[in-house]
Amino acid sequence: MNRTFAAGVALTAASVLGYVVGVLAAYPGRAFALSGLMVGITVVAVSAGEGA
Repeated sequence: MNRTFAAGVALTAASVLGYVVGVLAAYPGRAFALSGLMVGITVVAVSAGEGA
């Protein structure tokens, strides 16, 4: 597995978890979950052609 692909998947998963927690309880910086989700999906899409 490609390290970049794995990092993208991990960032996407953490961001989804952060978003769910943000829906349940407000915390400072919860908007960064959406930014992390967008970056994670982009990293997965860019690295997917390299041996995912």
